[in-house]
Amino acid sequence: MEQYRFIVNGREVMTEEDKPLLRYLRDDLKCKSVKDGCSEGACGTCTIIIDGKAMRSCILTTKKAVGKNIVTVEGLSTKEKEAYVYAFGRCGSVQCGFCIPGMVMSAKALIDENPNPTEEDIKKAIRGNICRCTGYKKIIEGIDLAAKVLRGEEKILSGLECGEDFGIGQSAFRVDVREKVLGTGEYPDDVEMENMAYGGAVRTEYPRAKILKIHTEAAESLPGVLCVLKAEDVPNNKVGHIQQDWDVMIAEGDITRCIGDALCLICAETPSILEAAKKLVKVEYEVLEPVRSIAEARAENAPKIHQNGNLCQQRHVSRGDAKTAIANAKYVVTDSFSTPFTEHAFMEPECAVAFPYKDGVKVYTTDQGAYDTRKEISIMMGWDPSRIVVENKLVGGGFGGKEDVSVQHIAVLMALKANRPVKVKFSRQESINFHPKRHAMEGTFTLACDENGIFQGLDCEINFDTGAYASLCGPVLERACTHSVGPYTYQNTNILGYGYYTNNPPAGAFRGFGVCQSEYALEMLIDRLAEMVGISPWEIRFRNAIEPGKVLPNGQIADCSTALKETLLAVKDVYEAHPGRAGIACALKNAGVGVGLPDKGRARAEVLDGKLRVYTAASDIGQGCRTVFTQILQSETGLPIEKLSISRGSTEDSPDSGTTSGSRQTLITGEAVRGLAAEVKKDLDAAGGKLEELNGKEYFYEFFDPTDKLGADLPNPKSHVAYAFATNVAILDDEGRVTDVYAAHDSGKVMNPVSIQGQIEGGVLMGMGYALTEDFPLKDCVPTAKLGTLGLLRANQIPNIHAIYVEKDTLLPFARGAKGIGEIASIPIAPAIANAYYAFDHEFRTKLPLEGTFYRKKK
Repeated sequence: MEQYRFIVNGREVMTEEDKPLLRYLRDDLKCKSVKDGCSEGACGTCTIIIDGKAMRSCILTTKKAVGKNIVTVEGLSTKEKEAYVYAFGRCGSVQCGFCIPGMVMSAKALIDENPNPTEEDIKKAIRGNICRCTGYKKIIEGIDLAAKVLRGEEKILSGLECGEDFGIGQSAFRVDVREKVLGTGEYPDDVEMENMAYGGAVRTEYPRAKILKIHTEAAESLPGVLCVLKAEDVPNNKVGHIQQDWDVMIAEGDITRCIGDALCLICAETPSILEAAKKLVKVEYEVLEPVRSIAEARAENAPKIHQNGNLCQQRHVSRGDAKTAIANAKYVVTDSFSTPFTEHAFMEPECAVAFPYKDGVKVYTTDQGAYDTRKEISIMMGWDPSRIVVENKLVGGGFGGKEDVSVQHIAVLMALKANRPVKVKFSRQESINFHPKRHAMEGTFTLACDENGIFQGLDCEINFDTGAYASLCGPVLERACTHSVGPYTYQNTNILGYGYYTNNPPAGAFRGFGVCQSEYALEMLIDRLAEMVGISPWEIRFRNAIEPGKVLPNGQIADCSTALKETLLAVKDVYEAHPGRAGIACALKNAGVGVGLPDKGRARAEVLDGKLRVYTAASDIGQGCRTVFTQILQSETGLPIEKLSISRGSTEDSPDSGTTSGSRQTLITGEAVRGLAAEVKKDLDAAGGKLEELNGKEYFYEFFDPTDKLGADLPNPKSHVAYAFATNVAILDDEGRVTDVYAAHDSGKVMNPVSIQGQIEGGVLMGMGYALTEDFPLKDCVPTAKLGTLGLLRANQIPNIHAIYVEKDTLLPFARGAKGIGEIASIPIAPAIANAYYAFDHEFRTKLPLEGTFYRKKK
């Protein structure tokens, strides 16, 4: 048998198996820094160095590697490792971390060849590496600093020398920088367990078809197949984040609803046996015509996708008398808008490992809410939730796309049936086909103002395509409606919202949570009204902007920290300096779930071996909440960082802190941590500052700030605990290229400046892709895009992003006034860019992604 020999990290290795080099490095050599983001050569997470050149290991094989010299992050010198850890930590280059080892290897290949690279050199070197978190700017800065360290121009500072005191307001290194840069941190796909098996699903070939028969006999008889499960093997064949309308598997005799539907599950000894077994399953279909769009779903004789019909959710949000206000207004503008589905494209595909545990099951997962996952699994199993333990490993990005269960529940079914650990992970295409997207919208909006440009009323109808399943249709639709009014001061609104089932992939939570769609429409209309009144787009927004003590269109009185006008003032000069080239837009976004729901933050702590260990089930999906909690602890207790520990989150030892959604963790769970820390501080002072004196002591704190239900019959209902505000300005060059974005944010007290900058930059670039390049094309409800064709922006396409944060002196009385930045960062940029093009060529574009631009020609 032929032998394939090559060098990996200075050691000769040999294999007789011709397989993807990525798989050999990860599975055989245990080089876990080499991440599997797509196995399609599109994302760059598996980048290694071969004979001095950065290459993607997923597109190479062991046969093609013969005689080559290969280096992974594990093979870097100690000097190089420390340089990248320090530089990426100091510059805030790391968020979810899944792309980072690949970025490091692209950077090493560049610096080895060119020790003094320019910014353009760095952008070119990492253009094959996608990052969905950072907007690339902080990574570019990190690579530049690493190069300086390796050249000897900068020293690696430590502790307080580089601002690493972890106090509130300090640019603290993230607590997980080292493990993410060096690839030693564990994501679920990195987990290996004794006797582990591998599971997956056979999925439908058609989005809408009756399943006549599923033939699994050949798969079941294949050696190495441990079990095959069908719908009848599931105790309760339904899951769902809020509405339990999502079939775990489609049963024989039932009708599929989307291309992601599972027909059967297969568990096998090895991934290769699993794939072979999948191909042996034969399915008999009666293919049916799919429901492709909102219009088709609304049609009188449309097939019912669910038993109760195609209307999934509806909302009616009103205040005052919009009809009369608009009829009596001086200026009125009406238009219809269309926005597409959008793929999250988080760099880590969904993966979970489940195994029998005590009297139930344990799941290692990567999701946005461990307790939500436990709840969905318990519903499926018909168990008391206490029998299920869900533990988060590192989470390689989410942006809302990991709120629903995907692999966790099917891993549980197979682990219990096979009575051994089972790993289930999605291929990149499976992920694209399965998980919920940003809702596509069709909406008509009418906005009116008086002769001075003061808004009088808004009337709109918002229609969402929620695809095959509800996911979070209700709450997302609700936010789209409640936020369609914008961050302004008028009291006459009438908003109708509808979410329709179709046979498209499901839609659910996505960064911005429905507000990206509705505020795009509103902010476009505002520029039209400004034209009619004869004032500038900046001026009309400033005249209407919410400020402390005034009333939002939902009736909530703006609190003392409200700083929308300050964000407008922060960008005024740059906006006015670029006439005919600049666009502007404002936004607001709630922090916390609000609308009367019991949104609680919880934390517990224990002192063990002279260390304060804090437990909270808050998922850190890259936003950095574990670092923020550490900063709060350090500021409140005065304990050094080495005496503090924050758990990663498990339902076994951590209290329910709610889902990572709604920009809520820093505010809600952060306040719980602050309250907890205050109690520790009291005891610490009594013990003369000696933490070891408190050994064995336990603490618990719950934070809850009640809000009022949607539509509460109150003159000034409190819809949300807090709102963040923002103003974005986008500037074009003579060719219509976006060269600069000024993103001014009021997100309350800034806990970590370098972190908030990275969140703003990442949100801006994600919103820019939404505006200009990203699309999710479907052919008869089947996605036609792969990861590499989604239009994700690369490092060499980014504009100059100027992150500006505004803090007011008077702050909210919780979590030091922090409001959260994760969602609002992506909301105002699309309308700002659209308005820049309106100023540029006076073409009013009502559809995303924008056509007739530098980035996308007209069809």
